[in-house]
Parts: sequence; structure tokens; C-alpha cells
Amino acid sequence: MKSAIVILGAALCALQGAVAAERKEKLSPDRIEAAIGQKGLKQHLRALDKIGKKNNGNRAFGTTGYAQSSDYVLSQITTKRDKDFKTWTQEFNHTYEETRDISVTGPNGEDVEVLSLMYNNATPLPGGVTGELVAVPVDDTAGSGCLVEQWSGLNVTGKLALVKRGTCSISDKLKIAKDLGALGVILFHNTNSTPNAATLSAENIGKLAPVGLVSLTVGESWLARIAANETLTVTLLVDSIFETRSTWNVFAETLQGDSKNVIMLGAHLDSVQAGPGINDDGSGVTAQIEIIKALRGFRDIKNKVRFAFWGAEEPGLVGSLYYTEHLTSAEANKIRYYYNYDMIGSPEPVYGIYSNENSGIGAQLLLDYLVAKGKPAYLGSFGTGSDYVGFLELGIPSSGIHTGGGVPADPCYHLACDTFDNISWEALELNTKAAARAVATLALSVKGLPPRATTSVNPRSARMMRAQFSAWEEIKLEVAGGHSCALKTKRTV
Repeated sequence: MKSAIVILGAALCALQGAVAAERKEKLSPDRIEAAIGQKGLKQHLRALDKIGKKNNGNRAFGTTGYAQSSDYVLSQITTKRDKDFKTWTQEFNHTYEETRDISVTGPNGEDVEVLSLMYNNATPLPGGVTGELVAVPVDDTAGSGCLVEQWSGLNVTGKLALVKRGTCSISDKLKIAKDLGALGVILFHNTNSTPNAATLSAENIGKLAPVGLVSLTVGESWLARIAANETLTVTLLVDSIFETRSTWNVFAETLQGDSKNVIMLGAHLDSVQAGPGINDDGSGVTAQIEIIKALRGFRDIKNKVRFAFWGAEEPGLVGSLYYTEHLTSAEANKIRYYYNYDMIGSPEPVYGIYSNENSGIGAQLLLDYLVAKGKPAYLGSFGTGSDYVGFLELGIPSSGIHTGGGVPADPCYHLACDTFDNISWEALELNTKAAARAVATLALSVKGLPPRATTSVNPRSARMMRAQFSAWEEIKLEVAGGHSCALKTKRTV
């Protein structure tokens, strides 16, 4: 009798589960679009903004701000006895850098407003370095100080170099300056906008001259005085620390769907240290949370949908590269498409769709929807600027939306003012709806998706393993030098 009761109870539970599933509507692009609205998007961005404010103004990896952001996301995308999603984290280590203090004292003894850069090398403490300012010739075509020959005839040994930002990566300029014996570099901004943060990459620790970033106005003023044969003496102080810290990626995946056909979406969860990162990339994070919540209301999801909230993107796409580098070929083959959502709510938005020859229908779905809504959406190229890089390297078809960073699209890009007030709610809602419709379409059918572009080499051979390791190391160095959220072939900071 007891076993009969158990069997009856099990049957009853199964029946209740089936009834509950039947109450859900069938997934469709129209239905999931209707489930997306501004209320939820605003709720999550308010929460992330509040977390940033409580944690030294940022949500950078390796900080309590990041940990609390991760806790918040998990609280929103999981439920008790979850029957719709499984969630997990993937831990990894990376070098954390923090500039504890930076100052520039000008030639007249004045305090000059200055910004540090991620992985800035320290000066001697407590006094910093003081020296004559030597102007490196301005070259807006090849880039000022980008080439060794541009320093020919300059004596920067034991002095500070005055260099204009732009064209090549800042680390290229700083390597040359250090090799030539400069005490440090005063880098002046290349536009009239507020100077913003950039990364010099953890791989360059100890290889670069210390640097302080000042405004274009200050730089051009000092340049003019040096040209008039004035001798300017400047002091630069950089107090920075480096230490290995643990961080992690966060994942959620539908329980429904074919595990051999995975549609994947990604947005980075960390901010720069300069600000709370509400557009960059709280906008992508809130979009993914709302799409996860919407998917819970539907049944008949044919293909699995996997969401990634990447850690340590700002220091050089560290989390997504760690994930993709450690995928087996079999695991990579199951990811049929990757969508990247990094900055999709810029206050003066462009509507750029990442695309290449292998993007196919995935990119077209985004483009067609936004154009139908009257937006001047366009297909733009990938670069080295966001978390799609590892997926492209694996040959996984990819796309995504990007609404622009820097002036005029987002003047608060990588600055303290990237807060809750730095969002176009129309753009964010529209782009989230576009992302939801696209993923729903592919979750129902992968027909027409291009195959993964694979090679026929034997990955198990020692030679190929060494080659693969070298390739990933080169990719990491490339993105560290060119990391930016711009939708261009390559944009360096």
C-alpha cells in the first residue's frame, strides 16, 4: 500500500508539472517582445548604480562592488527549486591594479587635474619624479610618440616626456619612453572632451614609464611654452599597487532546449574604477536579466539559451577569453551563435550591429527590427574591443548591438558620470526588445545559421597545443592594446 501511495504521489507531481507547463504560452518573438518594458530595466540599473555609489564609486573586478553586483544578478536570475534555469559561476584569477594616489605639479607649482590609467606603473615614493618636460613632436597621422624614430634627437633620459594621446596604444608610447630612460610621461588628451580611463594591460607591469593623463588644454599650453624656448619642470607622482585577485563569470542557461544547439548572449558585469558603469555595461546586464525573466514565462524552447555575465572585461576581456580559451572543440561546436551586448543605452545612441561574413541571419534579425522601428541601424565591423573576440577566434558566428562610446554618443564613457542618468531609455528598451526577439527566433529554430568556421588541425599534438597557447596569448596582448567599446575594425586607446 505504501509503494502505491508513493507511485500515486509521483504521478500527481508529474501531472502538476505538466499542467504548469501548459499554462505557459508558447515562445514567439512577438510574445517575448511584449514582455520587455522599461520598468524592470530601470529597476536593475538603479540597483547597480546604488552598488557603485556604496563601493568607492565603481563596480570594478576584484572589489566588493563587483561581488555585490554578482550577488544582485544571481538574486534576479534564480528562483527556489528552479525549473527553468540552471546557474553557475566560473572562477579565475587576474592581476588587480589600483592607483591609490596620483598628482601632477605644474611648472608654476600648481596642482594640475590628472587621471591615472589601469595598470599604471608607480613612481618612487613619497616624492614621485621631477624633471624637465620634453615635447615629443605631435603627429596626428602616425600617432605622436608611436614610433621610435619620432623620438630621434630628443634627450628624455632623466626627464619627463610630453606626449599627445591617440592612434596607437598608449602602452606603445610608454614602452619607448621607458626604454629611452624617461622618468615618466605626461600624456595629454587628444580631444576637448574630458579625458577618460584606459587600460595599459597587466602584461605590461614593469615595462612602461609611469604616466599621468591631463587635458588637451593643459598639454597644448605647455607645448606652446616649450616651443617658445621655456624650460618647464614638472613633478609626477603615481602610487599604484598590483596583486592577484579572484573573480568570476556568471552563467544562466535554460533547462529547456537542445543542448547541441546553444544560443549564447553575453554582457560584462564589471565597470572601470573611474565610475559605476551604468551604460558600460549595466545596460547589457539589465537587458539580459529582463530577457531571462521573460523566458521563464514560455514553453517549447527548442534550443538552449545561455547567458554570460562576464567578469574582468575592462582590464582586457579577461573573463570571456578565459571562458573561450578553455572550451573544448566539442563544447564550442554546440554554441551555434553568440550575441554581445556591451553599451546598448548610450544617451546619444548610434545603432551599430556587429557583423562579418559569418554573422548571417543573426545580425540581420537585429538590423531588420531596428530599421523597422525607424532607427538608422547599420552593419559595422568587429574589432578587438569587447567580449566577442574569443568567440570569433573559435569561428563561432556572432553579432550584437553597440550604441557608441565617447563623444557624442556617450560623453561619460569610462568616467564617473556613467550613472543612472547616463541612459537613453528609448534606446535601451528598443535594443533589449531587438535582442529578445532575435534570441527567441533562434531558440525556436537554427535553420539558416552559418556553421562554425573550424580548422582540420589535430589539436592534441604537442606542436598544435603550443601554437594554440601562443595564439591565445597574442590575442590577450592585442585586446589589451586595443580595448575599447567602439564599433570599428580596430580602435586603440
